[in-house]
Amino acid sequence: MTASSPNLLRRVRLGVYVVSIALSVLAVVLVLAAWRDDHTIESDRGVATAEVLSAGRLRSAVAFVTPDGVTHNPRLGVLYPTNLTVGQRIDVEYSKADPDLVRVAGRNASVAIIPAASVIVVVWVIALPTLYYLRRRARRSEAFS
Repeated sequence: MTASSPNLLRRVRLGVYVVSIALSVLAVVLVLAAWRDDHTIESDRGVATAEVLSAGRLRSAVAFVTPDGVTHNPRLGVLYPTNLTVGQRIDVEYSKADPDLVRVAGRNASVAIIPAASVIVVVWVIALPTLYYLRRRARRSEAFS
């Protein structure tokens, strides 16, 4: 190994820490954002029946009519869209102040906790053995210097 190997290994370890912490923080921020959206909906909640226009695991488009007769098709889709099918009629809850903020009725941010926790666990299941390996390699490199 070259003289710069300990520095390179230290930088790689730092990079693994930074990426792992950043991904973990992002997962937590996503859950907090979902809670914030739920709070916004709850503070000025409207309820409507919507038709599912497109359905996917991560994004589903819906259209619904508010009591004032305006049809809304939120450009970002509906929150918590799992297990929806095209053509299905569902109850939705939306923010009267911002009808583009809409969720499937009866669902809330708690459905985001398990996926976010799973991301954090997978990140650290990969990061910790990698960090252990890099630390052992750095110590071995220092011992032979």
